[in-house]
Amino acid sequence: MSKISLTFLLSFCSFTSIFSQSFDHTHKLWDQVLKKNVNQGLVNYQGIEKDSSIFKSYLSTLSSVSESEYSSFSQSQKIAFLINAYNAFTIQLILDHYPLKSITDIGSPFSKLNLVRGTPWKKDFFTLLGKVRNLDWIEHEKLRKDFNEPRIHFAIVCASIGCPSLSSDAYTGSSLSTQLQTSKLNFLKNPTKNSYDKTKNVLALSKIFDWFKGDFTKNGTLIEFIQEGFTEKIPADALIEYNDYSWRLNEQK
Repeated sequence: MSKISLTFLLSFCSFTSIFSQSFDHTHKLWDQVLKKNVNQGLVNYQGIEKDSSIFKSYLSTLSSVSESEYSSFSQSQKIAFLINAYNAFTIQLILDHYPLKSITDIGSPFSKLNLVRGTPWKKDFFTLLGKVRNLDWIEHEKLRKDFNEPRIHFAIVCASIGCPSLSSDAYTGSSLSTQLQTSKLNFLKNPTKNSYDKTKNVLALSKIFDWFKGDFTKNGTLIEFIQEGFTEKIPADALIEYNDYSWRLNEQK
């Protein structure tokens, strides 16, 4: 091989290596924001708003990823990317309308109407993979549609007390399975959201298990899916009831 050809080959390999590594899959910036402003799932929105440079830089890195670059990600990297994007842009949505008591305040003056219409989640306000998107697109058109991973429901957080707790760590492709499992178990073991009354044989679950039941029962029953979150064996004939869902903002007081 000639020196010119070798030089070209090395230059090309270097270029492709830089391109493939252009996005930070450790999500370092987002991890910094979370560790500084999230405590036990509650968010310091005012803190993020006052010191927003790192947060805005992270949002910019998300929006700069093209469809072709995203397609080069591994499956776990794609899922981590989308989860972090959902959570980060949800915080941005809250800050765009801050102060407020609930994400359902976004839209018309009627909170219940906004909720029924899904207004906050259908609002186009950020760019991702080259187009203007909304939160529903990330959840329903990407995460739920492209991946058979029901545990994403314990990782994406809609800025509400009824949601799973926002993690203080960024999701990463290299640790995704462990992180999703931790999020699942933390959510299931939270007695304010999920509990079992042995004397009545009643299983009180979050409405998330009602809204997305099909996602949780592709490989078995709902009780089989949630069993590992309970120390006590739950009978197959347990009566399932769904708790009221709190849409109060998950804000630190």
